[in-house]
Amino acid sequence: MNILTIGDVVGDIGTEAVCEKLSAIKEKYQIDFCVVNGENACSANGISRKKAEILLSAGADVITLGNHTFRQKDAVSLLMHNKNIVRPINYPPETAGRGYCVIEKNGVRYGVLNALGRIYADPVDCPFRTLEAAIRKMEADIIIVDFHADATSEKRSMGFYLDGKVSIVFGTHTHVQTSDLQVLPHGTGYITDIGMSGPHHSCLGVDKDIVIDRLVRCMPKRFEFSDSPARIDGAVFTVDEKTGKCTGGEFFSVLPGADI
Repeated sequence: MNILTIGDVVGDIGTEAVCEKLSAIKEKYQIDFCVVNGENACSANGISRKKAEILLSAGADVITLGNHTFRQKDAVSLLMHNKNIVRPINYPPETAGRGYCVIEKNGVRYGVLNALGRIYADPVDCPFRTLEAAIRKMEADIIIVDFHADATSEKRSMGFYLDGKVSIVFGTHTHVQTSDLQVLPHGTGYITDIGMSGPHHSCLGVDKDIVIDRLVRCMPKRFEFSDSPARIDGAVFTVDEKTGKCTGGEFFSVLPGADI
């Protein structure tokens, strides 16, 4: 089975690019299942019902989120009523929504989990123990984890911690694609960060001049997304549905104006 993971969708520009090109990307790689991180899909971060419906209609099977999960006012309602959208599992148990889902498609059960890292981040429950506990109870043929974290050391550690327990661990949040996609010793496909689907000439999606001004002059300025044409970053993993083991994969980028 070929599993497509699409990196953090940023703003209207990123959403439009993914919607325009996702079908062609899926066709090129003969995709069976697609996971899209949509936690920055709105202009003020987070995801709204409208943006979620757009991405799901475009071909995402599951949308994962992150630290901006509740930024939009309709987030709670969205998470309570849509089983294809998962927020970080290591929020407190009383938090609205779900941290994992199991979607059956063409006879295969896909389990998708989302978790937040704790280094340089908000205080949340331990992602390692929380994920492992959920995975033990999960009835799925293929298990996919989106680890939304800042530190590469924490992401690498999570990959090895879950090696052999899940099919795929892919990182999101830092918006810069890494070149370390690999199959770990016990059969888990891993990459530290799959990158960003948003403005190409930007600082992690934000207007580069705003970021430079803050860094050089140390003056506060409201972040705004760049209006640069979009790139799309992601990774494709091949998984044996009978064993749940990853057998290979590749990362990719579709730059503005490039053919799929």
